[in-house]
Amino acid sequence: MALATSSGSIRSKLRDFSYQQAYKYLFNPKVTPPRQAWVENFIGSDRQLYGIIELHPSVFGVFPRIDFVTKAIQWQNKYRNVDYLSMPTRNELPGGTRRPWPQKGGGRARHKSVNSPIFLRGGWAKGPRGPVTGYRLMKHFDLVNSLTAMLTIKLGQDDLKIVDSIKSYTESDGQRMEEQLEQRGWGPSVLIVDKDEDFPEPLRTATSNINHINLMSTVGLNPLSMAKHETMVVTYDALREIENRLLYQLIRTDLNETRSRYRE
Repeated sequence: MALATSSGSIRSKLRDFSYQQAYKYLFNPKVTPPRQAWVENFIGSDRQLYGIIELHPSVFGVFPRIDFVTKAIQWQNKYRNVDYLSMPTRNELPGGTRRPWPQKGGGRARHKSVNSPIFLRGGWAKGPRGPVTGYRLMKHFDLVNSLTAMLTIKLGQDDLKIVDSIKSYTESDGQRMEEQLEQRGWGPSVLIVDKDEDFPEPLRTATSNINHINLMSTVGLNPLSMAKHETMVVTYDALREIENRLLYQLIRTDLNETRSRYRE
């Protein structure tokens, strides 16, 4: 496929960005060269390649730690669950004011109430007290490492497609969109990621009734969504925002201050 010759804003972005000026203190290009990927146009017209961009090796070239990815996916599957099971205590059961037998004269131990936890139909002393949420805080760097591992896996498997923009898509037919994705070799499940939360109306209409094509902003990007979709289509601006945020999270030193609000 020949390189597109038309000029535009995407070409100026590719020309102005260089890792020789940005994040040069985070890696040595002579030892760990940056990863490279093509930037192309979105579906709706013939495929055009705009150029090759450099990707930071600390985000797109790490060792693919599957244990971090598994831990993050299990965490996501559990934190939305709520256990509503609640066993009553002795004070919550009805009645219970009479003794099971006379206190004296029977040769048996003294008991005050039939609702005592030692009886079969009594209350629970240490039973579950729902609702209890499964949400818990995951270790910061475990989550960051799971995101970088998933991005590295997607890039290494050629499942990360970088496009200039999705604003130019004008067709609202879902079946037509599936045909165009199949022509590009994207699929069968596609995750489209953009920097803005407000996606174009034709794109939202086309994907509204298709379960295997989903839209997501960079704010909600997570390892589970990337693992569920085979192809990840991300815009250039969204890619740089993801990269900048992850690089900041990798070198930040104020985690104790950010988590102080969760402490008692």
